[in-house]
Amino acid sequence: DFPNAPAWPRLPGMETLLAQIAAALRARKQTLATAESCTGGLVGAALTSLPGSSAWYLGGVVAYANDLKLRLLGVAPELLAARGAVSLETATAMAAGARAATGADFAVSVTGIAGPAGGTKEKPVGLAYIGVAAPHGTAAFRHRFSGSRAEIRNAAAEAALRHLLAAIEA
Repeated sequence: DFPNAPAWPRLPGMETLLAQIAAALRARKQTLATAESCTGGLVGAALTSLPGSSAWYLGGVVAYANDLKLRLLGVAPELLAARGAVSLETATAMAAGARAATGADFAVSVTGIAGPAGGTKEKPVGLAYIGVAAPHGTAAFRHRFSGSRAEIRNAAAEAALRHLLAAIEA
């Protein structure tokens, strides 16, 4: 047991959100993969907290290091050099790369700055980008969260799940 390990937050509505994602994927016989950086696997942990998730969740990549974003998710080195790991474009590339690597119908990605250090004026602590790759295309979203490191990570994971559900239902 790791006494300081954060548990997935039981936020109001989270069980309902997860159940909606599961039901939507099952009904459509579609699958999902994840690509996470700042959330460190929280999205995958939330999804696999549901019994039967193996029917639609293929797995995920926690690509914290840029090298893994390049090698495992196919993010272009020129993109990382020009836009950085925390960008709309990188989130889009991470989601598309996870979808391509796994063959999943959908993929969701999260990249951001959870803090408490590491932020800049251009990219402050709490900035997060979420990418969603779907059969009908890809999209990315910018968010700015506040709070502790744990609160920022949890908020980013929840936002990723909300964007994912919207894409599945689109």
